[in-house]
Amino acid sequence: MKAHRYSHHRVPLWGRVSIGLVSAALVVSGSLLAVHSHLALTASASTTPRGSQDSHGLTLSVTSVTPPPGSSGIAPDISSIQVTFSEPLAADSPTPTFTPSVSGTWDQPNPNTLRFTPTESLIPGSTLTLTIPGGSHGILAAGGERLATSLTSTWTVAPGSYLRVQQLLATLGYLPLTFTPATQVPPVEMALPQQGSFAWKWPNTPPSLQALWTPGQPNLITKGAIMTFEEVNHLTTDGLPGPQVWTDLLNAVYHNQVDPHAYTYIYVSKVLPENLTLWRNGAVVLTSLANTGVPASPTPDGTWPIYLRLTFQIMRGVNPNGTKYADPVHWINYFYESDAVHGFQRAAYGFPQSVGCVELPIPVAAKVWSMVHIGTLVTVS
Repeated sequence: MKAHRYSHHRVPLWGRVSIGLVSAALVVSGSLLAVHSHLALTASASTTPRGSQDSHGLTLSVTSVTPPPGSSGIAPDISSIQVTFSEPLAADSPTPTFTPSVSGTWDQPNPNTLRFTPTESLIPGSTLTLTIPGGSHGILAAGGERLATSLTSTWTVAPGSYLRVQQLLATLGYLPLTFTPATQVPPVEMALPQQGSFAWKWPNTPPSLQALWTPGQPNLITKGAIMTFEEVNHLTTDGLPGPQVWTDLLNAVYHNQVDPHAYTYIYVSKVLPENLTLWRNGAVVLTSLANTGVPASPTPDGTWPIYLRLTFQIMRGVNPNGTKYADPVHWINYFYESDAVHGFQRAAYGFPQSVGCVELPIPVAAKVWSMVHIGTLVTVS
């Protein structure tokens, strides 16, 4: 049967902070990115601050931040971030902090400058904010004066490479392929695409599944793998590699947190007698007669990832003849709009009978449900 559509889903500071518009050009991963963004080095107070003065009347202030505040497209493997002050700093001066936090170390390449060197990659597509502390516990000059007010500088990290997402997913076992890097890279370069090669894990990978794969380009195999990764990490399962996915993906690689699921794939044939085949980790583990949609409400051909799973539901809708239905269905895996692979009691199976769903005998549907997961691809052909 078939339900109604289911919804779910530098800038210089000389005593005062100048606020303006920055235009810059950055070269990131071989591409020239034009940058037009608002300057993000701002005081946390509503009034423009002045640094405190020492006995000689000197005022501590920030004279430059590199990269320039407000820059977009900074490289995930940026070598350093620097803050330069108007006066030499005390050896025990506090250091700035990042939101979100970034692993790395601070040092002083010269008396007036603090330099941060990341030891892990920045998160692609994320917004990074640096807070330079001020006030009674703020940045301390060698002469005893402190930065009067905390300042912030914000940047946007360049978007991540889709190829690198695929490489990381393969490394963690979320794809039916392996990735073998040519060389090992340090953590600071972990978000950058690496030289290496993909290979199918299993020699009998179904041709219909292989045909969906393109390295470096968005495709359904990768979308399904991202959705599975999102489900495992309790994220919204939209199949998009946003900053939170990158955060968790890199963390999973650092800690070798591999896919807890077997790799599964469902193929539904509409050739009579209609049938469903479940492929799991290189082997066919289940075949069964199945029903697809009647000609007036056919199950569309194509491939989609499972996006919602339920153990039971009363499916409600309208039959092609205009009558309404409210049918109990079991072990439900939604894959396309309101179409699902599920169990439903019929007198016979193997030919079109549903209003778009793929129907299985209920005991068979229970077995399928126990082996698949969010992101499992379903091909109907």
